[in-house]
Amino acid sequence: MTNEKTFLGTEPVGKLLFTLAVPAVVAQLVNMLYNIVDRIYIGHIPGSGSLALTGVGVCMPVIMIVTAFASLVSSGGAPSASISMGKGDYESAERILGGCFSVQIVISAVLTAVLLCFNRSFLSAFGASRNTIGFATDYMNIYAAGTVFVQLTLGMNAFITAQGKAKTGMMTVLIGALINTVLDPVFIFKFGMGVKGAALATVISQAVSCAWVIFFLCGKKSVLRLCLKNLSIKTSLVFPCLALGSATFIMQASESVLSVCFNSSLLKYGGDIAVGAMTILTSVMQFALLPLQGIGQGAQPVSSYNYGAGNAPRVRKTFSLLLASCVLFSFVLWIVLMARPQSFAFIFTSDAELVDFTAKALRLYGAALVLMGVQVACQMTFVSIGNTKCSIIVAVVRKFVLLIPLIFIVPLFTADRTSGVYLAEPVADLIAVTFTAILFAVQFKKALRPLEKKTDAS
Repeated sequence: MTNEKTFLGTEPVGKLLFTLAVPAVVAQLVNMLYNIVDRIYIGHIPGSGSLALTGVGVCMPVIMIVTAFASLVSSGGAPSASISMGKGDYESAERILGGCFSVQIVISAVLTAVLLCFNRSFLSAFGASRNTIGFATDYMNIYAAGTVFVQLTLGMNAFITAQGKAKTGMMTVLIGALINTVLDPVFIFKFGMGVKGAALATVISQAVSCAWVIFFLCGKKSVLRLCLKNLSIKTSLVFPCLALGSATFIMQASESVLSVCFNSSLLKYGGDIAVGAMTILTSVMQFALLPLQGIGQGAQPVSSYNYGAGNAPRVRKTFSLLLASCVLFSFVLWIVLMARPQSFAFIFTSDAELVDFTAKALRLYGAALVLMGVQVACQMTFVSIGNTKCSIIVAVVRKFVLLIPLIFIVPLFTADRTSGVYLAEPVADLIAVTFTAILFAVQFKKALRPLEKKTDAS
């Protein structure tokens, strides 16, 4: 058991990063794939497939906000628990786990009530029309009832990964994906439930995944145990977790705001085809960048544990390997994207005009993709070492300070204003990555200095 508790501080860093990152990457890709499969089934509903797909598509910004609340708790709680484990304070780590569990129950109850009461208003605000609002509300009413399962599955699974048990965390996603993929056609087509069937399949799959997560955390194989005595919400432990997780929350929740800004500007300058291309661009970029997030998630337990243990050389080495991995991946992805953008567009549409338009837009939109490895590595490490202030700053600067204003400013200085909207993304990324790299260079050195002094003193 001792080795199971301390292996994050003793195993070779390169081996740990590979062992933990691969399952995390697989989990991210599977999660995205089964969401895509969900939409494919809905799109093939006889007679109303296109309207149903549009209706469910309008639900996505709302669903992104729901999952962002799960990240608010998990992305701060899991690193905090890992840091406590590194210090050998397993009692505090388990109190963080229990407190975060209770917070997610409270958040789930509030979200469920809000969504059931106001989902029609939210969906109308996000673009549901008279023709699609019925499909959208049918889906959201059932999805809202299962909010607690979504919250606990996503939130508590992070605490499994934080222990270095990435394969178990991956199984959580695989179980849900398999059940959802099997139940979708049964409920949608065999039982004739349409979008209601798709929502019910999602809720059931998340409920089973939730049961799997809780069963594991309460069992003997978990280093951190979820137990009744730790379910009280101790503000001194939980509030710092929420503060640390707010950076990830901002990043995820802001996607809904960005979607509205991009679409309004593109509709003004380029019409429906420009908005359609943007839908494809965001899907491609989200899917393409998932492995980067998975690599970062794999590195988090190693960085957090060793930071808590006061082992500065291992924290530094973990970051070096994380940075190299992220930069290499983003460079290869950028090369492929620039060389064959039309291949990515063909995945989502066979319309020749839209494919051609999207291919050109993708080269503009993804021009600075090669730099994203630096952004992700620095931002994930800020979170991993518990640097709340910097993690929030880099999230807010990139999305709100830079990208949202640039969506409206850059087109004013380009001959083709539609292209200018797409160019806002790489311009924002270039400035943001430069800012993040400089801030990280200063703050990372500052964060490790106390650890190095303790090492020298001993």
